Amino acid sequence: MAVLEVKNLGISFGGLRAVDDFHLEIEKGQLYGLIGPNGAGKTTIFNMLTGVYKPTDGRILLDGEDITGKTNIEINKAGIARTFQNIRLFSELTVLDNVKAGLHNQKEYIYSTLTGILRLPRYHQAERAMDERALELLKVFGLDEEASYLASNLPYGKQRKLEIARALATNPKLLLLDEPAAGMNPNETQELMDTIRFVRDEFHMTILLIEHDMKLVAGICEKLTVLNFGQVLACGGTSEVLKDPKVITAYLGE
Repeated sequence: MAVLEVKNLGISFGGLRAVDDFHLEIEKGQLYGLIGPNGAGKTTIFNMLTGVYKPTDGRILLDGEDITGKTNIEINKAGIARTFQNIRLFSELTVLDNVKAGLHNQKEYIYSTLTGILRLPRYHQAERAMDERALELLKVFGLDEEASYLASNLPYGKQRKLEIARALATNPKLLLLDEPAAGMNPNETQELMDTIRFVRDEFHMTILLIEHDMKLVAGICEKLTVLNFGQVLACGGTSEVLKDPKVITAYLGE
């Protein structure tokens, strides 16, 4: 069974049809790319997959469960986590606390407000467990030495790693990466490619990414869907799709 199935997905804003009859199927463990020119509708699709927008038409199935139209929080609990093109960290919290923020949706770390106020044993137990898990994730990304730093004091490439670590803390089935290489230099982009491959292999993670850096896309994505004017233009193996004359024309013009 596919981790993600999207069927006939569409959305309209007033009289504008932003996405129409979009379909997608991603198997467990795949590294899948969603590409297209600016304004093609890629981020709109991410917003529908994560509950920011409610689709006008179609269905979204995660591991066979229909999550169409559910809230952002419900979809995150069901198993979809996301990063953003513009990094959205809690800049005035520590690196450790940013990752801990991603753990709060899991039952084993939950405690009541009263338990927290009174500092009851359950509070200390849950906080210790979250500290340990957060440090484990930070160590995977080589960020454990900076656990006590403010997130805003990390260099850009490490902030991107921290955002991915926080997303993984929610224990997702599917990780959505929205232009992860935005603003990176070539060395940072290469390191990011290695990080994404590592996350897929180490965490057995299924990943869907939006990206404009074609070197990154060609280097890590196994399959691609190309979107143009809100509709699927092409889909299939990465090398074949990138050679498709329709795709080349969409990016470069006639």
